Amino acid sequence: MPDEPRLTDREMDAMSILWREGSGTVSEVREQFPDDLAYTTVLWVLQTLEEKGFVRHEKEGRAYRYFPTIEQEVAGGSALSRLMDKAFHGSAEMLLAQLVNERSVPGDELERMRDLLNRRLAEREVP
Repeated sequence: MPDEPRLTDREMDAMSILWREGSGTVSEVREQFPDDLAYTTVLWVLQTLEEKGFVRHEKEGRAYRYFPTIEQEVAGGSALSRLMDKAFHGSAEMLLAQLVNERSVPGDELERMRDLLNRRLAEREVP
């Protein structure tokens, strides 16, 4: 499996479905895809993900059932790092500001974010 997963938008859509559902056949993934794609297109996306080492399949009757082999947090962290580097010039502060200013973030979620930041600051202050 690659050190830093790199997923296209369509691959990320398919992975999101597999992470949420745990697994899926081409038909099941296609039904939940945000775009109306041909069966063969979804099949191609899943086969590409398998070639990259991000999913595996098992035979199930006449179909294959696909399973994610990479954790959502790993892929999300890689995508976030790329986004931060490309769109925010490596600035976590700019990324966070954009997130909390452009989205309606519930108060309890903001509190958890503040707690995370406070813990991270406390870790850095320990000699």
